[in-house]
Amino acid sequence: MKHRSTSSAWMRGVANTLTTAGLDAPAMFAELGLSIKHLDDPDYRWPTEDASRLWAQAAERSGNPDIGLSNPHVPRPDQYGIVGYAMMSSPDLLTGLTRLIRYLCLVSDAVTITLEPGTGGRRVKFELYGGERPVPRQRYDYAILTLLTLCRWMLGRPLKPLAACFVHAVPISLAVYNEAFNCPLHFDAKFSGILISKEDLASKLPTAIPQLADLHDRIAGLALQKLEKADTTHRAREAIARHLQDGNPLRSTIATELNLSDHTFQRRLAAEGTSFTELVDDTRRELAQHHLADRRVTLAEIAYLLGYADQSTFFRASHRWFDEAPGEYRARVLGGYQKEIAAARQK
Repeated sequence: MKHRSTSSAWMRGVANTLTTAGLDAPAMFAELGLSIKHLDDPDYRWPTEDASRLWAQAAERSGNPDIGLSNPHVPRPDQYGIVGYAMMSSPDLLTGLTRLIRYLCLVSDAVTITLEPGTGGRRVKFELYGGERPVPRQRYDYAILTLLTLCRWMLGRPLKPLAACFVHAVPISLAVYNEAFNCPLHFDAKFSGILISKEDLASKLPTAIPQLADLHDRIAGLALQKLEKADTTHRAREAIARHLQDGNPLRSTIATELNLSDHTFQRRLAAEGTSFTELVDDTRRELAQHHLADRRVTLAEIAYLLGYADQSTFFRASHRWFDEAPGEYRARVLGGYQKEIAAARQK
């Protein structure tokens, strides 16, 4: 199954940020076995684990765990490509964020952003994926701040969230977080993201260009269609993940959600080298890897999130996927990650 990936536009922004922070980005890419030349290829997609490895290395190399918040007042609209233009031409901030969510796969399918009701406004929630690697907190910090600075830039004023939340623990120093977000901070939270007021969401965007809004929508839509036609697997995987808690999803249900006939759905999956049964199993495996990398999610909760009726079924699946029980896999992955960090510190 195709791994989750990120656009070159986004990764180019990350590389520029690291350079501005005083790091040798080309050398870092080379050390990780990555070709920095791919940043100039607009069609190249970077595996999500590469992004995690790069941020983990940057934090260790700089000695600054808050490096994801470097240059907190610098907007980076170019990192969103055509999606940024679609957002900028929107009449108000809420419409802009809705367009971001609609076309997010063009930026990355390694992140999910949702808008949910919150006290006084809406939560902009982030969920990042790292494959077998725990997602370094720098990726969350950077993604949330980059969107916030874009929103501020589009509004033309210092947007102040009602709150900023992070799933990671309280950092040693809060100074850079206070400077970046200028709002109440919550750590060890249930989600990572920001809470934006109803008034700010309804604010008109000075960057709005009604004459170009439809054009940007069409261009982004065509780009999304191109990506989706080449990857029905990704769209199906997202739909399957949404239905897993209800048990085993039906192929016909997922096909209908993708606006495809059952026959067309099967044919496209076969052309991409998979089947619906394999896709359901692969989706469960990927989600298991994601949740097992988070100590706060219990094994019973993971079994439920994967749609298993009992833990024993989850344990059998884990042995089939990883040749070990879920707890053993969790200990190995998190332990290996800590050893990698310790080794990097000794260099």
